[in-house]
Amino acid sequence: MFDRRSVIVGLTAVILAPQAALAAKVKNKFVLDVKFMPQLVDFPGVYAIGSVVVDPKNRFLYLVEATGVARRYGVGVGRAGLAWSGTAQVARKAKWPSWTPTKNMIKRAPQKYGKYAGGVPGGPNNPLGARALYLYRNGRDTYYRIHGTTEPWTIGRAVSNGCIRMLNEHVADLYERVPVGTTVVVL
Repeated sequence: MFDRRSVIVGLTAVILAPQAALAAKVKNKFVLDVKFMPQLVDFPGVYAIGSVVVDPKNRFLYLVEATGVARRYGVGVGRAGLAWSGTAQVARKAKWPSWTPTKNMIKRAPQKYGKYAGGVPGGPNNPLGARALYLYRNGRDTYYRIHGTTEPWTIGRAVSNGCIRMLNEHVADLYERVPVGTTVVVL
């Protein structure tokens, strides 16, 4: 018999060690607050195993791994009034995705986004970062994404145009764990 809490603490230490080293090397000596590092945590058993649950208020994304246990990641989320909530499915995934601002983004901030109206190819300077999970509801694109970021200091803040941002290393990890068809609940 094993103590579940001891297993969680032990696995969390294994997960945190390499992630902490990566986060510390980011431009401008950015160091991510430990609470936003990937870690296994107790989580209420109301969501199906394999589901992704985003808590925008507390800036966390949870991947439900077992009854009562989830892998927690820190996220940056949409500013008030831009955030989306509800249930969707991951309908598509992309490595180093291209990005085009939405018409609403261009309308809200033409000086900032107008120059990108034709799109930005995938790569390390792309705002969607290393990976993107595209959220659809009832077969239709919500235009909200779970994606990486070129601005790691925004994790833990309400700063985006509604999407869910993660460190590139963390979204790459999530990308490998989450198949197309996964349910995503944004509280």
